Order: sequence, then C-alpha cells, then structure tokens
Amino acid sequence: MKRAGVWIGMVVAVALVALLAQPILLILAAIVFAAGLDGGARLLGRVLPIGRGWRLAIILLAILAFLASVFVSAGNQLVTQAATLQDVLIAQTDRLLRWAQANGLTDSDFDPKQLLDYAMGSVGRVTAAVSSVIGGLTALFMIFILGLYLAIEPRLYERGVGWLMPQSERAHFYEVSAAMGKTLRRLMAGRILGMLVEGIATWALLAIYGIPMATLLGVLTGLLVFIPNIGAAISGILMVLVGFSVGVDAGLYCLAVYFVVQFVDGNIIVPMVAKRTVDLAPALVLGAQILFGALFGLLGLALADPIIAMIKVFLEKNAERQSREAG
Repeated sequence: MKRAGVWIGMVVAVALVALLAQPILLILAAIVFAAGLDGGARLLGRVLPIGRGWRLAIILLAILAFLASVFVSAGNQLVTQAATLQDVLIAQTDRLLRWAQANGLTDSDFDPKQLLDYAMGSVGRVTAAVSSVIGGLTALFMIFILGLYLAIEPRLYERGVGWLMPQSERAHFYEVSAAMGKTLRRLMAGRILGMLVEGIATWALLAIYGIPMATLLGVLTGLLVFIPNIGAAISGILMVLVGFSVGVDAGLYCLAVYFVVQFVDGNIIVPMVAKRTVDLAPALVLGAQILFGALFGLLGLALADPIIAMIKVFLEKNAERQSREAG
C-alpha cells in the first residue's frame, strides 16, 4: 500500500503540474524578478550603507523612473512606429515571397499577413492566463507584486520551505537555495546589462543613419535580448526588413549594425558574465527554449534559460553531496 501510494502520488503530482503549468511559470518568473531586485539591492549596498528596504525602494524608483521617462519622451513615437511596423513587415514579406516565386523556390501563393500571423503564433501554446492583453497585464502585475514580496524578505520564505523538509535535508536545501540565488542574481545582471547595451547601441546606430522606427527597434532589441539565441535573431530580422524597406544601402547598414552589436555582446558581455555565472551550452539553452516554448508558450520561452541554470546548479550540488558522502 505504501508503494502504491507513492506511485499514485507521483501520477497526481504530474497531472497537477500539467494543469497548473502557467501559475507555476508565473511564480518562477516572480522568483527571477526577485533575484534581479535582490542583486540590485546587494550591489547598491556596497556603496550605500543603508537598510535593505531603502535600497530596494531606490531600485524600484529607478526602474519606474526609467520606464516613465522612456514612455513620456518617446511614447507617442513608439505607438506611431508600432502601427507602421506591421505594414512594413507585410510589404517586405510580400517582396520576399514574390522573389522566391520568380526564382522557382516556391509555387504556393502565400498571404504575407497570414504567414506573419502564423510565425507569431508558432512560438508556442499560450493559454488564457497570458493570451489576452488584460491577462498579460494581470500576469505582469502579479509577477511584480509576488517578486517584490520575495525580494523584501527572501529568508522568510526560504526558511518556510526548509521547515517543510526533513531536518536531515534542511542544510542541503539551504546550500542549494543559496547557490541558485547567487546564480540567478548574476544571470539577471548579465541579462540587464545586455539589454541596455544592445538596446541603446541599436537605437543610436540606426538613428545616426536615419533608419525609420529606430526608437521602436531599439526598444524591441533590448527586450528581446532577455531571450538568448532566439531574441537576437528576431531583432536582427526586424532590423534588416525595415532597412531594406528604405533601400539596399540602408538594409546592408542594418545588417552591419546587427553583426557589430552581436559581436560586442558575444565577445565582451557574454564572456564577462559567463565567467561569474553558470556556463550553459548554447545548444542546451536552445533545445530548452524549443521545448518550453512548445509546451508553455512565450512565458516558457523566456524562462527556459533561468530554469536550466537552476536545474544545473541543483544537479551540481547533488553530485558534490554524493561525492562527500562517498569520501
């Protein structure tokens, strides 16, 4: 009966994970956000000897001030550019399809708008929790509030989870939890640094040449950097399509900007961050993104990298524990 109960419990647990996938991912996203806030508070504590609560307040005010300044200074511009970006993408996709048909690469008559809608929808399954605009804003609000609570008193929740475990496992849990938190803080620091560098550099270089929608492309590039591998490719495609809508020279310039920005990120920022955090193989991250994107949609795609990093830390700590016990 005991063994049967274990197997039945495992089946129920798997079913609950499948049914509650989106809420679980929202909680994981809040943990990642809390790790970023905690890292910022720790970094600020090196120069400001004030309480943790005040440091978190400064970090939050800085984030809100940055977002407010961006939308106040470029809000109308972003809305206007976003409205025209879809038309540009449809026109450029239609040109590519006509060129492919003229060269015998395809015989089918595709509708560019349907093709773009399919490409946007093929990222993965997005359930009702985050599929609508209201649902997405609600999810972001819940991630923000939950992450804020976790960042204010991280030890409280860590001890709460530790007390649910057998006493013999608590020391190991605290060790694994500390290692995961350290990894997430450094991972988020690298992500934020990459988002700022690539977003600002892309906007500046495109604006210098006079590429249309430079502000929107800079913002999108900065946001997409949070998703390794796939995000950079999407931002590059958008830049090149917009550039070629102006002319061949502008398209080639956008292509050069993409490679220059990716070269700086791949050869300076990523190695600098990888030395101080979990070094994940690119194929492993890409495979996880494909899997989580297909299973859980856009949220799973964005959280694939942190989840794999936490799993790797967990496996490494378990291996170290087994090595110590084996002498």
